[in-house]
Amino acid sequence: ISTLHFIILMVFGNAIGLNFFRLTDKGVMFVFFFVYMNTQIGMAFFLSSVFQNTRTVVAFGFIFVFASSLMSSFLVGPLVDQDSKAVIWLELVPPFALFRGLYEISNYSFKGAYQKTEGLTWSKFSDDGNGMTEVFIILLVEFPLFMALGWYLEQVLGQVGTRRHWLFCLGGRPRQDNTKVDETEHTSLNMEQEDVREEYERVQNMGNSDSHSIVLHGLKKVYPPQGGQPAKVACRSLTLAIEKGECFGLLGPNGAGKSTSINMMVGFMTPTSGHAIIEGHNILTEMNRIYPMMGVCPQHDLLWELMTGREHLLFYGRLKNLKGQELQCAADDALKSVNLYRNKVGDKKVKTYSGGMKRRLSVAISFIGSPRVVYLDEPSTGMDPASRRNLWNVIKQGKEGRAIILTTHSMEEAEVLCDRLGIFVDGGLQCVGDPKGLTSRYGGYLVFTITTGPDHSQAAHDAVMRLCPEAKKTYSLSGTQKYEMPTSSISVADVFSGMQSLRSQIQVQDWGVANASLEEVFIKIAKKKTAAEYM
Repeated sequence: ISTLHFIILMVFGNAIGLNFFRLTDKGVMFVFFFVYMNTQIGMAFFLSSVFQNTRTVVAFGFIFVFASSLMSSFLVGPLVDQDSKAVIWLELVPPFALFRGLYEISNYSFKGAYQKTEGLTWSKFSDDGNGMTEVFIILLVEFPLFMALGWYLEQVLGQVGTRRHWLFCLGGRPRQDNTKVDETEHTSLNMEQEDVREEYERVQNMGNSDSHSIVLHGLKKVYPPQGGQPAKVACRSLTLAIEKGECFGLLGPNGAGKSTSINMMVGFMTPTSGHAIIEGHNILTEMNRIYPMMGVCPQHDLLWELMTGREHLLFYGRLKNLKGQELQCAADDALKSVNLYRNKVGDKKVKTYSGGMKRRLSVAISFIGSPRVVYLDEPSTGMDPASRRNLWNVIKQGKEGRAIILTTHSMEEAEVLCDRLGIFVDGGLQCVGDPKGLTSRYGGYLVFTITTGPDHSQAAHDAVMRLCPEAKKTYSLSGTQKYEMPTSSISVADVFSGMQSLRSQIQVQDWGVANASLEEVFIKIAKKKTAAEYM
């Protein structure tokens, strides 16, 4: 775009007869501005790696260019007239080099107009006092230099992704956390539930295992103090192993640390301590090898509004080394799998998609290129029931031969898709196991509901307490009462027998008994953890 603007400027300058454009060799003019614009692009990359905030970069860039351009008129001209060598040092700053070039072009244009000759040409670069050669050399060297410096600083100081050692070009590696779990964390770990401790011991004794795609060793993330607030532990020493062909679900309330854990695994964040092994590669030192073998559906859609769904898939497919017919077929299959193929929906711009359609496209992107590991962060958000069911089928079919980590707020989705679950509360794993095992282990009670007329509520309550003295009332409203009955004290048969007797005594409008659901187990564990923190 900048080149196009300059060409238009050259054409306009020649059209109105400005000597600056008319007398100067068009090749000299074009190459000079083209090289300078590329140097400015390189400098922009360099500045963006130094500053964290985009607005700060833009503001600093404008102020720097404006101030240096203003100073150039006071410094460069007098130094050139004095034939001072100090001008070369000034030209190392791109705006000063630009001014020197404009100074030379203007002088030759002025002389050309006065002497009725041409202005600056390539042959005049060798004239005494002509500084265009040194300006060209400086700008040509600075462009790749700025680009290289920007790339290097982004690798070692970047705010997004895993930072590399400052000598990574020479094989330097960041210091790793040799202690898998520190003393305080180990002490608290021993107080956790048995299944969490067993998972920890399994990972510690695992060694190198080809059957596990994801192995997390004490993964921890602490956000530093900010705005007067203390440091926040977002992930507390997560230790976990996930096999090929397994879908592992991370459940937890908002702010529990689920997305933070995934962001560390995919390289968006650097762990404070601990590490993860993904398909045999360490996230601290080998993320470049991990990227091609993973697929990610982030919590919030990262899509380009002006691109079509198919263009997104083709773009990400190329990143996974798909080419030609294989790439086209992969894009078609991905669109078909998420119901975006019919009526050429996949060929429409993303800005026309609904929230659910964008979510389906994000899931399709995560599976293209046959990744070995897939991270799905709340993939069904915003979908209608039919689309959600179809998405579940896609995930079930895609599970074969790869490991999947799924975060969700839907207990039904977790039970349908996940082979194992982990409940995350306040950055820590509170329990881990298969859905049925967790329900039976952490439920341990029957959920009994009875509805009577308001006049019989007390009688119904008394009857329930006689039937199961350990019963705990959890809900009561307008004659409907709900109880938790420990399975160690009563069986389903006992409940049926007791209800037959009770129905002959009072008017029972409705009643029911069921095992504890996964949702109830989740709420119970979350409340228990929260209550323990305030004790």
